[in-house]
Amino acid sequence: MDVVDQLHAVKSGKLSRRAFSKSLLGVGVGIVAMPYMSRPAGAAAADQATYFTWGGYDDPALFGEYIKKYGEAPNLATFGGSEEALTKMRSGFMVDVSHPCNADVPRWIASGLFQPLDTDKLSNWGDVIPELYQLDGIMVNGQPYMAPFDWGQTSVTYRTDLFDLEGKEESWGMLWDERYKGRLAVLASAGDAWWCGAIYAGVDFKDISSKVGFEKTAELMRKQRPLIRTYTDDETTLEQALASGEIVAAMTWNSSAVKLKTAGVKVKFANPKEGALTWVCGAMIRKDAPQMDKAYDIVNSMLSVETGKWLIGENGYGHSNVKSFAQFTDKQLDELGLNRNPAEVLSTGKFMSPQSQEFETSMNQEFEKIKAGF
Repeated sequence: MDVVDQLHAVKSGKLSRRAFSKSLLGVGVGIVAMPYMSRPAGAAAADQATYFTWGGYDDPALFGEYIKKYGEAPNLATFGGSEEALTKMRSGFMVDVSHPCNADVPRWIASGLFQPLDTDKLSNWGDVIPELYQLDGIMVNGQPYMAPFDWGQTSVTYRTDLFDLEGKEESWGMLWDERYKGRLAVLASAGDAWWCGAIYAGVDFKDISSKVGFEKTAELMRKQRPLIRTYTDDETTLEQALASGEIVAAMTWNSSAVKLKTAGVKVKFANPKEGALTWVCGAMIRKDAPQMDKAYDIVNSMLSVETGKWLIGENGYGHSNVKSFAQFTDKQLDELGLNRNPAEVLSTGKFMSPQSQEFETSMNQEFEKIKAGF
């Protein structure tokens, strides 16, 4: 049983974590702890606010100020994709704060579930990088609905000792390389994978929802399907598989490459010649949040310099608070693909743009069919 299969076995209860860890050590892979487990829903503290976020962000390190004030972290719940999150909330799942990305904001506003932010209640708002909250769709009538928190890129993390570029430039085509059939991985969310596929297909983002753009992207994603070992939004799965060498290249966020490099694994976060996908994500507050004051305390913690230092240093993501970058040397930032003037990095990105609910639904449905082999 290889690492990917073992991770699925751990999740299903067929293999204990201790046995899983022992097997990794046996092959010299002991790098990434099993992800922090948020408090089970049945044990959620009724007096704490609830934060609904991407898997991997359910970490108490994000909430230092909140914990100092209330003695414990907020209730934490995770999702694998923004449409999954919105569907669950529309169905009645109650949270105080959630964590979409910039392209999602107009659809989330249209759901009627969220309110504009009162920036007077956000102590760090004056230090938030303006280029982030000025992106399309975040401001309505001069009021922001999302407090930008993290920003970064989706690209290819690859094993430099196992993937042979043959002297060619780094490219999204690395994830279509038939030499490595069965040793490639892709994020399971269409919110990442479809847009990256569009970049490789040469589809301009302004045309991504057109019939031609949609079909061109879908055709390329279907060609990729037989080559893929796994589709997953579990970063641990990708990191362990890359570390063991079972996977030689995977679509990931910045953080996977940072963690693997720290562990001594020979990887690189590619700078594809076609361009990497750039995203900005942040916090939105439910208009009927059960813990409204604590909801703002969650957001204040997320925007703090303390949290920014952790986000940049431990994950390699950009933070929305410009003062966070002063905690690092120029060399450290350069190694992470960042610099002291975040606007320079952001200006070169291929940003996801807001799309209609019709497109989002069609994109997700088509990608699910492709993953299933149809």
